[in-house]
Amino acid sequence: MANVVANIARVPELKARILFSLLMLAVYRIGVFVTVPGVDRQVMADYMNTRGSGGLLGMFDLFSGGALQNISIFALGIMPYISASIILQLLTVVVPAVERLNKEGEAGRRKINQWTRYGTVVLSFIQGMALAVWLEGVNSQALGGAVATGGWGFRLLCVLALTTGTTFIMWLGEQITERGIGNGISLVIFAGIVAGLPRALSQTYELVKNGQIPIPILMVIAGLVVAVTGVIVYFESAQRRILVQYAKRVVGRQVIQGANSYLPLKVNSAGVIPPIFASSILMFPATLANFFPNASVLVAAVNSLSPGHLLYNAMYVALIVFFCYFYTAVTFNPVDVADNLKKGGGFVPGVRAGKKTAEYIDRVLSRITFGGAIYISAVCILPAFLTQNFNVPFYFGGTSLLIVVGVAMDTARQIESHLITRSYEGFGGERGPRMRGRRTDEIL
Repeated sequence: MANVVANIARVPELKARILFSLLMLAVYRIGVFVTVPGVDRQVMADYMNTRGSGGLLGMFDLFSGGALQNISIFALGIMPYISASIILQLLTVVVPAVERLNKEGEAGRRKINQWTRYGTVVLSFIQGMALAVWLEGVNSQALGGAVATGGWGFRLLCVLALTTGTTFIMWLGEQITERGIGNGISLVIFAGIVAGLPRALSQTYELVKNGQIPIPILMVIAGLVVAVTGVIVYFESAQRRILVQYAKRVVGRQVIQGANSYLPLKVNSAGVIPPIFASSILMFPATLANFFPNASVLVAAVNSLSPGHLLYNAMYVALIVFFCYFYTAVTFNPVDVADNLKKGGGFVPGVRAGKKTAEYIDRVLSRITFGGAIYISAVCILPAFLTQNFNVPFYFGGTSLLIVVGVAMDTARQIESHLITRSYEGFGGERGPRMRGRRTDEIL
């Protein structure tokens, strides 16, 4: 660890990026405690502790980093931005005009990002209005109502504060991605989950102290958490390497000998995106139910789509599998990879170059993505097992572990990439980098 810190300190640009990221995350955590005007935070905290510690409210509070319990201006979190990203990526596949725009390079991506920002504002307005209507009905038996004076004045002020908060979080995430280290949006979610871990540990201690969780069960839970963390690290680093050979080439009067290389295909190419996208979609019925509290169909749907219910688990797994394949298809195009190999004189042994190579890569990628989807689904369903059978706080569930470990590994790889490009040793000391999942020749 001392070598890592010393190596980072020798690279001024990398050090500045890390400090900038930490500063932006600190600003985000400060904003979590800025309460929406007109709402009693103590009432909301009491309501969340007594009635909203689990279910959809618990998941929403998890992704917002505790902002919902504090009824902060950041209470909507980054979920509107994620929902807008889902919509734009679906349009990229469905609408030819958006697909062409996506293939125009940097200019097209900037245009799509701009549309995503506009969509984030629209969705923030809708979700903010739903949250404002819901807040007017929140009551605590000990402290009374959360909103002293309701009506359209409060609703508009609440929507303005929440929309501004979400827009600011989106800006923070983009600044971290551009000027810091790691993926900004993922780091915002990561920071929210990590910030809640001390409280979760305190709750677990109280449960053990009161005898609600026996010591043997606690040891089993601790071992399970460690085992799941190891599984996540293993699968996030796992890859299927396809051998690529290059034929001899004549450049002028010089003959360049052929060489062998590998095309690495990650088992989990989508990272932590599928569970985040799936959770965002499953929260949508709850948003609609706040607008129509008397609609029995929506109320029944929300009750059925609470974490732990059979329908919720089935839909959660189905959406995770779908987004694993969808996001992999969006980010990795076998046809383009096959064309680039053909232009560079590379070929897969036993497979004809061009269309056949693309089909072969697509077939291999589909098989390993299925394994990755099953792994993510199994990890993310873990909270239902822990909370129902062992009364474990929601923070120790598989979804939070997957996000924390996945984002930490991705950020570590990016830091290592900066170190390697400047001829330092990375995280492995004198023997070279030890982080797996990305080869040195890929980075260089």
